Amino acid sequence: MIETRFSTRYEEDDPEQDGNKNTEFADIIIDGRSFYQRMRKKHDLVPCLGWGSDDYQKLLLDYFLLRKPHEFMYYRYPILVCPQCGDEECGYISVKIDREDDIVIWKDFMLDDQKLQVGPFYFEWESYEQAILNTFRMAGIQ
Repeated sequence: MIETRFSTRYEEDDPEQDGNKNTEFADIIIDGRSFYQRMRKKHDLVPCLGWGSDDYQKLLLDYFLLRKPHEFMYYRYPILVCPQCGDEECGYISVKIDREDDIVIWKDFMLDDQKLQVGPFYFEWESYEQAILNTFRMAGIQ
């Protein structure tokens, strides 16, 4: 099961936020567990969904809903990005997304060119599509 919910990089009383950008984003919840929190211990990256310009968010929706391939990675997409700027050049974790009938598969997670031991995850298309669409302009409207 997949869902998305508003989240921030730091808790309100977290001393780490002093002097750091407290990015607000759409957290990806897989089977009740935050993907951001799962990866946070090793990687200071945040989900790419739910923040940035409207044009950028629309592009991400097109990517994650498999409407268009990524410009350079084709059907591999950045899922966690730099919390300061979201730029892929700062480092990112990407995922290969496939769709087989009504099942979406996230697999082959990579940090740059290093394979990570995460996934695969399987989602029913209808709930997946709704979760991804819910991320549009999520940050800042809570």
